[in-house]
Amino acid sequence: MATLQVRMDDNMKVAADSLFNSLGLDTSTAVRIFISASLDNHGLPFEVRRKVPHKDVTEKIASLHKIVADTKQRPVFGSGKGKMWIADDFDAPLDELKEYME
Repeated sequence: MATLQVRMDDNMKVAADSLFNSLGLDTSTAVRIFISASLDNHGLPFEVRRKVPHKDVTEKIASLHKIVADTKQRPVFGSGKGKMWIADDFDAPLDELKEYME
């Protein structure tokens, strides 16, 4: 059997021991549970993210939410009238590219 040594702040060790004892575990068992869950999940057994996003990130997320909310509004019937058309000679733009297509 292998031995794992971990260095941590004394206060963190006391707090961890207290928490795990309240759950009926010792710290070594809690660490084994964490490692076992990590192996089962092929990664950490919980989501890892920043507690407080940077202000720029928060503003960007808010603007994206607004864009999504705006695009979810149903268009009003006839709102595109006069904004779209089909050219009389639909193939005219292709004439300029014929030499590249042959």
